[in-house]
Amino acid sequence: MAIPINIDNLIHKKVIESTRIEFKADMNPNAVTHSICAFANDIDNLVGGYIVLGAEEKDGSPILPVKGIEQERIDSILKDLVGYCRLIEPLYNPIVEPILFHGRYIIVIWAPGGYGRPYKAPKDVFGDKSAKFYYIRKFSSTLKASSNEEKELFYVSTNIPFDDRPNLLADVSDLDIGIMRKHLRDVGNDLYELSLKSSALEIARDMQLISGTTENLKPLNVGILMFSERPEKYFRYARIEVVDLPDPTGRNMLEKTFTGPIQR
Repeated sequence: MAIPINIDNLIHKKVIESTRIEFKADMNPNAVTHSICAFANDIDNLVGGYIVLGAEEKDGSPILPVKGIEQERIDSILKDLVGYCRLIEPLYNPIVEPILFHGRYIIVIWAPGGYGRPYKAPKDVFGDKSAKFYYIRKFSSTLKASSNEEKELFYVSTNIPFDDRPNLLADVSDLDIGIMRKHLRDVGNDLYELSLKSSALEIARDMQLISGTTENLKPLNVGILMFSERPEKYFRYARIEVVDLPDPTGRNMLEKTFTGPIQR
C-alpha cells in the first residue's frame, strides 16, 4: 500500500497541518512507537498523521536538504518497525514506505486513526514487562494521556465520525475508478501514476476508502459521497436542487437537480 500524498507537499507542509507531521532525524524506537500509537488514537479526529524518518527538524520544520537514511539500513528498520508495532494493543499496523527524496532515502510512516482505538503502547519497547500507556497527540507533541484524557479517548473511540464509517448497504464496485483517478490527478497526488496500473479495489485500498474483512469489504461513507456516480442511491438527499423563479406567479419557472459526486 502506498502513501496517499505527494511527498514534496508533505515535506513542505503544503496540504497537511504541522500538528499532523513529525520529523525525526533517525529511528528512535520508543519515540516512533509512541507517536504511531498517538496518531492511531486520533483523539481530535484529525485522521491521524505522518512520521518522516531521515529528516532533521528545527522549530517544527524540516532542515533541507534532508539528512536521509542509508539505503543499507532501510530493510532492518522496516523489520524492526513490524516488531515494535506488534507491541501496540490492540494490534495496529501503519502504512510504511521508503522513498527516494531529492537523492536521499527517507522512510514515511502514515498512521491514520484506527478502528480498534483506543490503543496503548509500552513505555519502553525493549522492556519485556514494560507498562503500557495510552498516548495521544496534542498540538505538535506526543504525550502520555492523563486520566481525564483517557476518558475522553474512550468516548471519542465510541463515536467514529460519519464519513469514516463503512456503508453496509454499498459495495466496493460502487466506487468509480475514473473519478478516483481524476481526483488523484487534480490534487497532484503521487498515487495518480500508480493508479493507472491499479484496479479500483487497489486504488480504494491505497486511499483508505474501504474497511472490513477480506471477504466482506465495504466502502466508507466518504468514498460513496465523493467517488460514486450515484451517491443518492445510499444517501437519499445527496443532491442539489436549484429553482429559478423569474416571475412571482411561477411562470417560466426552471428547475434543475444536480447529482453525482459531491465535489462535482
